[in-house]
Amino acid sequence: MEKPRVYIETTIPSAYFDARPDPAMVARRDATRRWWATAGERYELVTSLAVEEELRSGPSRWRKEWLALISTLPRLKTGSAVMEIVGVYLRHKLMPLNDAMHLASASAHECDYLLTWDFKHLANPNKFGHIQRVSERQRLFVPRIVTPLQLPGGRHEAG
Repeated sequence: MEKPRVYIETTIPSAYFDARPDPAMVARRDATRRWWATAGERYELVTSLAVEEELRSGPSRWRKEWLALISTLPRLKTGSAVMEIVGVYLRHKLMPLNDAMHLASASAHECDYLLTWDFKHLANPNKFGHIQRVSERQRLFVPRIVTPLQLPGGRHEAG
C-alpha cells in the first residue's frame, strides 16, 4: 500500500526548533515534534528547493538544524508545470510568490497533503474556498492543506 505523500513547507522545520516561550509556540513546536517522530512510518515526506532556499536565507541561529531536519527528504522538481501553476495563483492573487511556489509544487506533484503552520496564506479556512475554486477552474490538483495537528501523529495518541 502506497503511503500518502506529504509536502513539508518551510514553517514545519521552523516550528520544530522554535524556542519562543509563548504557550502557542510551545504547543506548535511540541505538535510538530510529535508528528515528525513517526511521520516517516506513515507518510512519504517530500519538500522542494523553494523550502530549502527559504530556510537557507532565514535569519536564524537554527538554519543548520532546519536544513539537517529536511536533508534526507526528496526535493520535488520545479519545472514548467510548477511555474505555470504559480502563475495561475499569482494572477488570481491567491497568495505571495513563496506560498504559491509551495502550493504549486504540492499540486503539480499531486501530494496528498501540504503540511504547514502558515495560517495567513495556506492553512487559512477563509482562503481555501478561493484556492479550490481557482484550482478547479484550471483543472489543477489541490492537496489538503493541513497542520501537524490534523494528521495522525500530531496530537497525543494513546498507545
